[in-house]
Amino acid sequence: MEGLDALTRSLARRTPEQLAALLARHAEPLARRPAPTGLRGLASALWSYETLHHLVLHLDHPRLQVLATTARISQERAGRAAPGPTAPAPGADYQSLMAHQLSFAHLATEPVPPEDVFAALGATTGPGRTAAEAALRALHDDGLAAPTEDGTVVVPPRAPQLLAAHDLGPFLADAPLPAPGGAALPAASVPPTSPHDESRAAAATLAATVDRLLACLATQPAALRKSGGLAVREIKRLAKAAGATEPHTRLLLDLTLAADLIALTRTPAGITALPTSAYDDWLGRPPGERLAPLLAAWSALWAIPTHTPFGETPTALVRGHDRHAPALRYALLAASATVPPGAGASLPALPPAESPAQQEGARTPLEQLLRAADWHRPLAVTRQPMAEDRAAHTLHEAAYLGLVAHGTLTPLGRAVLADPHSLDEQLGELLPPLLEQAHFQADLTAVVPGRPAAALAGLLASAAVRESEGHAVTWRFTPASVRRALDTGHTADTLLDDLTRASATGTLPQPLGYLVRDAARTHGRMRVLPAACCIRSDDETLVKELAAHRALRDLALRAIAPTVLVSGRPPAATLDALRAAGYAPTLESDTGTTTVERLPAHRTKTPAPARNPHAPLTLARRLLGLAPEPQEAHRTTDA
Repeated sequence: MEGLDALTRSLARRTPEQLAALLARHAEPLARRPAPTGLRGLASALWSYETLHHLVLHLDHPRLQVLATTARISQERAGRAAPGPTAPAPGADYQSLMAHQLSFAHLATEPVPPEDVFAALGATTGPGRTAAEAALRALHDDGLAAPTEDGTVVVPPRAPQLLAAHDLGPFLADAPLPAPGGAALPAASVPPTSPHDESRAAAATLAATVDRLLACLATQPAALRKSGGLAVREIKRLAKAAGATEPHTRLLLDLTLAADLIALTRTPAGITALPTSAYDDWLGRPPGERLAPLLAAWSALWAIPTHTPFGETPTALVRGHDRHAPALRYALLAASATVPPGAGASLPALPPAESPAQQEGARTPLEQLLRAADWHRPLAVTRQPMAEDRAAHTLHEAAYLGLVAHGTLTPLGRAVLADPHSLDEQLGELLPPLLEQAHFQADLTAVVPGRPAAALAGLLASAAVRESEGHAVTWRFTPASVRRALDTGHTADTLLDDLTRASATGTLPQPLGYLVRDAARTHGRMRVLPAACCIRSDDETLVKELAAHRALRDLALRAIAPTVLVSGRPPAATLDALRAAGYAPTLESDTGTTTVERLPAHRTKTPAPARNPHAPLTLARRLLGLAPEPQEAHRTTDA
């Protein structure tokens, strides 16, 4: 166990901040194991086969080459130092033969001088030597290699078993370019819009779509199948409400679940998906802060939601098991970052089709991009099944989220590549502040030249119908929409006062005032009683009209008094039928007071918060045997 001893000593020489950075970088794989109680336990966790398998997926070509070469040399030296398993004697039983056949290869247990590694890689001088030395330092920082006292290097003993099957090719100090030579496209092919403009438009559309999707779930939660995941009909319903395609709806559902904006809750009728209490806080944030948790969730999601392997049914809200997906995303974004503006190709078709260039033996733009992405994450790109199909769907997701445009990264994409958890500044520049006021016009429309605030959007949605969406949002007032506002408890005066305060000019056009007061004048002329579902009105002529109305025959109305009718249908169905026939009834309680109708707003408990951001430093100090700082002790007491 000399290797673990060397790693433990290496960890002990770090400062608390350096060790906390290591714990934060490897938080996900380490969280799947019991929390270490000492540096030796942390070293064992880092070099366990399961953790190592996760970590090597996120190594670039130089680091992976240095690790694999060091492990191979160490294994060869260990093999020369120790004899292999003796051959079974003639006539040995079956168990002895199988034990000999399945004997593990020697582990990488011998220290290796760095010069031997550089020589084996052909990187003894020049840029190759510089890249190899930097890769070795990065492996030291990540705890995947440990220096000994005499300057040699030890690596995880089981690294050869994990890496031996992968042919990494020659050592490359720099990533290949996706577009050889970086030549720009002809002038006629240069896109008319910049990546920044494309990103701004995509971000605005994304913010509005997520808002509608969550509002729909808040009104009517989605039921999951007994076998898990949403049924196709539920996805279609949510896609229609959000104004998105079904693949994009699946993507947004998985992102909002990962961002804790929705949660899966068990009810007597089954498992449903509905917004959490964090959704209410999310509604009050600026647009940029709304999108930040979704983009961070996309970067770490263990799935490609828009990609459905052949033979499987598309679904959403199923726990992902694709551990290669985050590394694939990073590799594709990193490769796209090297494409200069004007030299990128359009998005690949879905599914990727064979092109004439491919038939002639030349690489397609997608293949060129994958070749460059392979350098950034060699084990997560082309060495996985359906590499081109998965990469194409990932690029389409990135374009939908505003990270890729015209074959290159947008400024927002570069921010996600640098740090997906620090996007507020970039998103704040893309999405302007929410607007608190609208422009009311004489044609009974209200226009918001940007993104409306939640209060303004709620007011307009309660009294008008959304007509268009884009850089400006338009609502139209109709008699039916105004009656809907009156049904929820507004009076003509309160509605007009609220709309006046929301007006950019402080006044309302006369046609809108006439519409509201005309609707209020006829509103409530008849009332639906919950007991026996009675309809009453002081207007006897109106009661006779209702009883004889042909469109209301299904209600089986009967007059029990000159001002009272009895319906054979429940109150809700009676209200719907009367409104469909052009009347404006209100609902009355059994005490004679008007009942305010409101849309249901479903919520569930927000999942437990993620790990305390100060936890890595606290754990690092404890592992190093240092007392917690006063502010850390105070935070622990508060928790």
